[in-house]
Amino acid sequence: MRITSIEIAGTIEEGKHMPRAFARIGRKLGDDHITVEILTGAGHGDRTLKVKADDSDDQWSMAECLQEAMDGYRGSNSDINDYFRTIQMLAD
Repeated sequence: MRITSIEIAGTIEEGKHMPRAFARIGRKLGDDHITVEILTGAGHGDRTLKVKADDSDDQWSMAECLQEAMDGYRGSNSDINDYFRTIQMLAD
């Protein structure tokens, strides 16, 4: 079995009904990069980023960016680690 994509929803701001952002993380078979799409729903701030599948430092940096976009604040290592582990699922 191989996981090729994961979709996640960020936190919901108080008084709102939708998450602040969604992310689609995927890797095509044979691709050396993992693609991370961050979707804000507002149309602005949407981004598509690539991270090297064999570079844990690059993956950590992407996890920091993803965590801040999804949760709305710069998190601690424990916050970021959840996103890092998710990205790593597609690195193997």
